Order: sequence, then C-alpha cells, then structure tokens
Amino acid sequence: MRAALEAAERGWYVFPLRPGGKRPALHGEASCTYTGECAAGHRKWEQRATRDPERIRTTWWHTPYNVGIATGPSRLVVVDLDMPKHKSSSDTPSGADTFAALCERAGHPVPDTYRVRTASGGEHLYFTAPEGLRLTNTARTIGELVDTRAWGGYVVAAGSVTPAGDYEALSGPVAAPLPLWLQSILQPALKAPQAPSRALAGQSRRYADVALASEVRNVATAQPGEREGKLFRAARALGRFVAWGDLPRHVVEQALQEGGERAGLSASECRSTLRSALNWSIAHNQAGRRDTA
Repeated sequence: MRAALEAAERGWYVFPLRPGGKRPALHGEASCTYTGECAAGHRKWEQRATRDPERIRTTWWHTPYNVGIATGPSRLVVVDLDMPKHKSSSDTPSGADTFAALCERAGHPVPDTYRVRTASGGEHLYFTAPEGLRLTNTARTIGELVDTRAWGGYVVAAGSVTPAGDYEALSGPVAAPLPLWLQSILQPALKAPQAPSRALAGQSRRYADVALASEVRNVATAQPGEREGKLFRAARALGRFVAWGDLPRHVVEQALQEGGERAGLSASECRSTLRSALNWSIAHNQAGRRDTA
C-alpha cells in the first residue's frame, strides 16, 4: 500500500499486480461480469489504474498486492535495461551497457533520472513524455536488451516483492523529461506510401528532389536542442526515396551531412546519426515495397 500511495503522490496511475508476481491482479475480458466499473463495457488494467488514495487503500487493505504503474496514463516512458539470460555468454553486454554505448554515440551522458533496480538486476529509467506525444511500447528498437514502456504498457513499481528479488528505487527523486535524441529514435516514422509506378517515376523523382531540399533546409536551420532530432527524422524520411531508387544514398548523406554541420553538429555526430537512420529507413521501405509487390 505504501508503495502504491507513493507512486500516486508522484502523479502516476497504479493498479494491483498479483502478490509476489508481475501480472495484473484484475479480471480479464473473458471472465468479466460487466458490472461495477465494467458496467458500460470491460475495462482493462490501463483504464482502471488510479491515483485516488482512497481507492488505493481499499484495494491494498487486506491483500499484499504488488504495484503496477500504467506508463501511458502516467505520461511516462520507461526504458527497461535488462540483464542477459543465464544461458548467454558471459561477455554478452547488458541492457545498461548497450544504452550507455548509445548515449556515448549520441554525444550525451547517460541521463540522470529516477531509477528502479528490477528483480533480475536490471534497471528501469523513468522519463516524462512530452505533452501531446503518444509513444507506445518498443522491443529492441533501441538495442539488444533495451525495451521501452509507454502507452499500452506498465512497469512493476519500486516496493514490489517477487521470489526472484525486490524492486528498489536507486536514485533520482524526479523523472527527467525524455531526451530529444531518444524521442527521435522512439517516435514512429510516418507510414510510407507505396512505391510509385513507372508512369509516375519522373514525378516521383521531382518530388524526391523537393523533399531533399526541404529536409536539408530544416536541418541546417535547426536550433540547439533540436538539431540531432531533426537530422534523424530527415534521414528516416529521405531513406524511402533511396530505397525506391529516386535518390542516390551518397547524395542524401552528403547533403544532410552538410546541413547538420551548418547547424552546429560535429562531423562525427552527423555520420553516426545518418548511418543508423538511413540503414533503418532503407531496410524498412525495401521490405514494405516487397510486401506490396
């Protein structure tokens, strides 16, 4: 109860997990009687999560439930840094190692924010989501053993107890805002339209040239704090034209490299961001083109 109330005091929405476990203690849709809170339709754990102290006291009064935090309603993005499985090689990097390497490549320190040590020895890093941005869960989008929880997800709160170990708050009394460079990685790219037919190839190339000029201009005029994010999004947007054969990759890379450096990014920062963003976008759009062929 104390852990649930403390989370609610932070403004986070909580719901009960099974005692000693990590699964929701609420009934599922198959066993719903459509009465009480579910009278107007079945309400899942994300909808039933609460910050109401009285509801929390009533729920936890007689049963030692663990505590789940519904990350979406709480406006949280939690980065889950997992540990390698026991059967893995001893030199396999942990999620924390992978995330630290990513931060280094991005040119930023590992963010100082509210952290929780998980039962497996991993960590949860809590961040507040930007107003109006609805991020969802990811798995391996950032790297191996690095997942995120946002809308549609939840995390086990500090103070919960499992047979494998306890969840314990480590440091950082406040959840820091989600870093822009990390938001750029997590924010889903716009769904690409189908590749143009041969009859429209010339028009498509002209559109690609206009898009290239526009994206380079956006990157070159980006302000501090948004430069890397704009470069990343521009590379993802233009990667589809590379995948479709409308723009050569080296032309896109050179133009965005120059735009990023004019904005104040270093040459190495530009190269690292462009490489990862273009690789993802080209592979994604080539796969989409095969699927619709």
